[in-house]
Amino acid sequence: MAEEKISSLTIPRLQAKKAAGQKIVAVTAYDFPTAKLAEAAGMDIILVGDSLGMVVLGYETTLPVTMEEMLHHTRAVARAVKRALLVADMPYFSFHLSAEDTIRNASRFLKEAGAKAVKIEGASPQRLKMVEALVEAEIPVMGHVGLTPQSIHRFGHYRLRGGEVAEAKKIIEEAKALERAGAFSIVLECMPEELAKVITEEISIPTIGIGAGGFCDGQILVFHDLVGLTEAGLPKFVKQYANLGSIILEALQNYAREVVEGTYPDEAHSYHLKPGLARFWKRSKGKRRVIELNSQR
Repeated sequence: MAEEKISSLTIPRLQAKKAAGQKIVAVTAYDFPTAKLAEAAGMDIILVGDSLGMVVLGYETTLPVTMEEMLHHTRAVARAVKRALLVADMPYFSFHLSAEDTIRNASRFLKEAGAKAVKIEGASPQRLKMVEALVEAEIPVMGHVGLTPQSIHRFGHYRLRGGEVAEAKKIIEEAKALERAGAFSIVLECMPEELAKVITEEISIPTIGIGAGGFCDGQILVFHDLVGLTEAGLPKFVKQYANLGSIILEALQNYAREVVEGTYPDEAHSYHLKPGLARFWKRSKGKRRVIELNSQR
């Protein structure tokens, strides 16, 4: 029987899901095995987020993440992704200087790493120009408003955005401006559910929520958060669907104990010589054993 061809989720098909009222499911991934699991689970979007800096590389913020780090991890994820729409985060200061520089950096994700689109945080006038330039260069762009982690030093902390009327109005206008600039979708992060609902209803492109309530067209979570690999300090909006951290810790502790006790490796996990060679080995001694064994090769 011929192998069934896997149909990739294109941007038009993703946008059609909003029109049809079908929820979009997204998750982050940073390596091949994680992406393979996400693909098997039927994710619509797999995002190689710059959050890898904090959950994989051990940075305190996303700011130190480099283009080369993002490209490296995107390549690994791309090797596993056949169906989902693969989106890569543009790291801090890779889209700030000029349209030419932004296009050059973004194109590497598509040409060298296998991504189908890039994600950019913010919607300032300068940022919108970058989005327009990328779209003109035929590089699909996902927007991101609300809490934007790359702005940590501007705001001083990670907190709810849009809780006040003026800020809420600003975020609505940012989302509309991103749509006009050509973004195919927008991430809405850490904002009141009511605000996300208004945005979702007022723009025609899909909204992907993270801490933005249940009215968004889709949802995204960080892989390590939802499977229980993050140690502590999870945001309110994160629901853990497993506690892999404790399972992995127990496995490692059991392994260490068995090695110390000498119970691993046991008979079931060891190799042995074939009977004829075993008898030869038993008769041989010292250097003679090594010489005779080498002569058999």
